[in-house]
Amino acid sequence: MGVASLHLIALWPLKDKTIRQLAIIKDNYLHMKNGKTRADVKPGMLVNIVLKKDQRTGILTEGIVKNLLTSAPFHHRGIKVRLDDGQIGRVQEILEED
Repeated sequence: MGVASLHLIALWPLKDKTIRQLAIIKDNYLHMKNGKTRADVKPGMLVNIVLKKDQRTGILTEGIVKNLLTSAPFHHRGIKVRLDDGQIGRVQEILEED
């Protein structure tokens, strides 16, 4: 039995309203600007990144995006950017849009 089948079985006893609410929550989560989608990250934005040296600790560095280094439309660990001060890391949070 696949994962999709298990989800259907788990949702089967729920009312239509509950299923619609879960679908809305999923849709909102997928469209959050979390730094993993290239289209959401733009030069001039204030972001928190994790530097390569800080990946184990998860320490975040705040800065303004100078340019994007990841060419793919999505990256599961975050879009790689260069900050105005020259530091390079992956976006973990978008703090302010330009």
